[in-house]
Amino acid sequence: MRLINKKDNQIEFQTEMNGSLANAIRRFVNQIPILAIEDVEISKNDSPLYDETIAHRLGLIPLKAGKGKEAKLNLKARGKGIILAKELEGNAEVVYGETPITFLKKGEELNIVATAKFGKGVEHSKFSPGFIFYRDLVKINIDKNCPTEIINKCPKKILRVEGKEVVVKNEEECDICEACVKFCRKKGKNLISINPTKNIRITVESFGQLSVDDIFKKAIDALKQDLLVVAKKIK
Repeated sequence: MRLINKKDNQIEFQTEMNGSLANAIRRFVNQIPILAIEDVEISKNDSPLYDETIAHRLGLIPLKAGKGKEAKLNLKARGKGIILAKELEGNAEVVYGETPITFLKKGEELNIVATAKFGKGVEHSKFSPGFIFYRDLVKINIDKNCPTEIINKCPKKILRVEGKEVVVKNEEECDICEACVKFCRKKGKNLISINPTKNIRITVESFGQLSVDDIFKKAIDALKQDLLVVAKKIK
């Protein structure tokens, strides 16, 4: 395994893995239990948005779980200005406090009591902690007689000329569009080939409820649990 890039909410790495296994892990991200606002009681809403719209926005605010199986959140706002997610108070942490909920004019009010519960992304997207995507890595072989104008045919700009020959600058960025291969074929020659390898490049992105490391590990754990259930039924 080789780390390519890591940020607070994203990690990219290269590893040797079967594509079907990577796809299974990707799908099981939405089997990880995540906290999100499920029930909303709005006793006062003078804002220009309907109650249903505000409830929908609240449901999509990423939360970090506290203790217990659910969390209670309250919001009481009065006066002119934008109402932000950080104004929600209760036993759950709002990940992105600057997320706007609605707007109030002078003298207007907004009173909300919300209940957050655990759910899974397969039930609703608001319970999704993030996502995983991957692509196959390839080996590009270029004949020494390959025409130099081919570098302008690659949309990823990974080909360049060194001396009088065409070389690959960064094979990891190839998305296998085969624009270069098709160009050579139109010339009547097979001067470049793109061959699959056993390696894939995996990217994990987080919406903030969990770290990227936890998302990947918990997706694997959820997959293992389902495989255990299948194994028991087979026996």
